[in-house]
Amino acid sequence: MITALLIDDDANLRNGMKGLLAMYAPDIKILGEADSVKGGIQAIATHQPDVIFLDIQLGDGTGFDILEQFAQKKGSLTSHVVFITAHEEFAVKAFRFSALDFLLKPVDPEELQKVIEKIKKVLSNNDNYAHIDLLLENIRKKVDKFKRIALSTSDGIHLFEVSDIIRLESQDNYTRFHIKDHKPVLIAKTLKEYEDLLSEQGFERIHQSHLINLAYLRSYIKKDGGYAVMADNSNLPISQRKKERLQELLKSL
Repeated sequence: MITALLIDDDANLRNGMKGLLAMYAPDIKILGEADSVKGGIQAIATHQPDVIFLDIQLGDGTGFDILEQFAQKKGSLTSHVVFITAHEEFAVKAFRFSALDFLLKPVDPEELQKVIEKIKKVLSNNDNYAHIDLLLENIRKKVDKFKRIALSTSDGIHLFEVSDIIRLESQDNYTRFHIKDHKPVLIAKTLKEYEDLLSEQGFERIHQSHLINLAYLRSYIKKDGGYAVMADNSNLPISQRKKERLQELLKSL
């Protein structure tokens, strides 16, 4: 049995969430509810749930305010946090860079089931603070380009400088990160997801299987069909439709 807490200032949305959980995740037991920052902090301290379904906008503040309170006391929050939010572009981007789970309103049952399955796999790793701290750092700064990214692997959460990522390689529904001075990291997400996330950070999709950091592109070789030479000495194929664009990008580097 997984225990949970609902924190949302809209009673109708809390009731709707309870209905979805009862239908699609009957092994989750809701221990309590809260509709404010103050009430949420008290409820978390009282119940210590496995999972917190947390709305961003609350009557007396935000869900981030709740996390800030616990962030001041390392180890005082062991719950897995799932944000529930309207489509706020900056917040969603911050969640994705921080490897934190979120659900968009109205909550889609299929997305809820995916999150629940992930929760079941990761609850044994009480290492929330690495990426919660990163989330709060990004929310505070509210910058356009995030400098660090959290990657969730089978053995926990790892933080990396975006500028240290040399390239990403697709492996079916997984993505392998090649990172400066670090062994490759395999993530259970598609390359497309990271292309969307990193396209404004100087990364370019040059092939169906390859997304590169242009800062580590050393040369474009035209022979043998054309390939890119990277700083890690890898030679990567370039799709036909990307060759002209890559040549243009090289002129501007």
